[in-house]
Amino acid sequence: MQRLLLFVDQVSTWVGQTFSWLIVGLTLLISWEVYSRYALDHPHAWAFDAMIMMYGTLFMMAGAYTLAKNSHVRGDVLYGFFPPRMQAGLDLTLYILFFIPGVMAFVWAGYTYAAESWAINEHSNITSDGPAIYPFKTVIPVAGALILLQGVVEIIRCIICLKQGNWPSREEDVQEVDVDKLKEMVHVKDEDIAKLDHFVVEQGQEEARK
Repeated sequence: MQRLLLFVDQVSTWVGQTFSWLIVGLTLLISWEVYSRYALDHPHAWAFDAMIMMYGTLFMMAGAYTLAKNSHVRGDVLYGFFPPRMQAGLDLTLYILFFIPGVMAFVWAGYTYAAESWAINEHSNITSDGPAIYPFKTVIPVAGALILLQGVVEIIRCIICLKQGNWPSREEDVQEVDVDKLKEMVHVKDEDIAKLDHFVVEQGQEEARK
């Protein structure tokens, strides 16, 4: 089971990292359009639409990747103080009540939306020869399906945590900060961090009992 969960994590990671290269293309497109508009006095009417499509694709196709890394923003500041089983129970409830119905509706609506766009060969109406919109709209159900698949994996992780009392492992990913170098700079060891984490969890449990 763990191999299957990690395999789905790897798929979500590969998709997210692959589409992340769109940010490079988007940066080049914006730079060229600014130069073309102000230096050459030759703006392109289709450029704005293309920028929106590239950013929208990047944003949506990163959804499953972000979920796989457990990196979506949480609004509950107390969540981190809960023991793993309580976290898993809360997550499982929210996944079943809100996530699954919402994402399934998103996939279905996105499929209908994209199908209609393909049927009419939809193009941007900013110019007479505006860029095609139907490939961009196709991203909607595809991204939703990937998020739904990753959501099923997260539900399984919740069930495993409820049974075992600990969260199963995830696929490792790059870190924005060189953690080992940072620890060396501030003279902190892993044991110190573990003690601090244990202290914080205990404080959170005491607060929850109050």
